[in-house]
Amino acid sequence: MKRNIDEVLETKTGPARSFGVQLKKILRQARQLWRDQRAGKAKNFQVRAERIEQKLTDHLRDRVLQDEDNQRLLDGIGLQHDQGRVLQFLKNPDVEPTNNRAERALRPAVIARRLSHGSKNDRGAEAYAAFTSVIQTAVKNKASSTFDALHNLFGSKPNLGSAPESHAPPS
Repeated sequence: MKRNIDEVLETKTGPARSFGVQLKKILRQARQLWRDQRAGKAKNFQVRAERIEQKLTDHLRDRVLQDEDNQRLLDGIGLQHDQGRVLQFLKNPDVEPTNNRAERALRPAVIARRLSHGSKNDRGAEAYAAFTSVIQTAVKNKASSTFDALHNLFGSKPNLGSAPESHAPPS
């Protein structure tokens, strides 16, 4: 989200910058409030969070903007806000305000993919992405080891019994 706002602001001058500048200011206030809460320094946290929520709701109200890039930001971020996703970190202490931790966790996989020159086809890329996601989830859930996590995942399928006699190996 911040990256999208910054990209729009790079190309704007004068009054066309005000929408993005104000949006960044509100989001910066929200992130600072979150940091203060985590540090135990946020007095009147709930009241301040509600004020920020109201500011953002007002700024992202449904309207038509003259600048099409700003309109795209309003429509996209406004939709996310309507769905309760933009300031979720102020409501749920388990949610962080940025995805920096997740991006850092995936960084080794990105480097490995680049070093191996990527996958040769879409199916390989999808398999690699799925495998990496499973491993990262196991690490996040504090699995004792990658091997144990995969063993639990693949070894936890119900035993369907022995093979039917018609498929039994010859004696």
